[in-house]
Amino acid sequence: MKTTTRLMLTACLVLPLLAACKKEEAPVAQVAAPLAAPTTADDAAWRTYVSDVVTRNMAGISNQPYVYYLPAATGDEATDTGNYERLQDKARTDVARGIVRGNMLAYASSDSAKMADIVVTAFADVPESTMQGVRVVFIGDAADQARVAEAVAPAGVEYVFVEAK
Repeated sequence: MKTTTRLMLTACLVLPLLAACKKEEAPVAQVAAPLAAPTTADDAAWRTYVSDVVTRNMAGISNQPYVYYLPAATGDEATDTGNYERLQDKARTDVARGIVRGNMLAYASSDSAKMADIVVTAFADVPESTMQGVRVVFIGDAADQARVAEAVAPAGVEYVFVEAK
């Protein structure tokens, strides 16, 4: 009986030491550096960049973001005009329908001025202070930042500008 007790006591003392030896440190999460904005109009590179920026601005957002991306001009006027008008209509319709707290709207394009036009048009008829708790992220040139900020301010959104550089 004494032998069994001694073995049990020894096991109780040794097992925690062995467990501590085998315990691995938790891996440290590595945060990737932010991507730089593409210097060309390459759509694949721009989509990757926009996805990175949107992901980095999701803190406090509880729903899937609305991302409005205008592809670079192709040189085909009919296609370019069609892309622009479809995106403008979608952005205007979504905002007019109403966006509730906890959502994010992200606007980006390699053609910052055209995207700024889309944002200004989309927010033109939004009643004052009706979009509290909604984040609007504009990814574009610094030259368009003030115009977009002025257009979205009356809606009461949290405005975030990310310079595409």
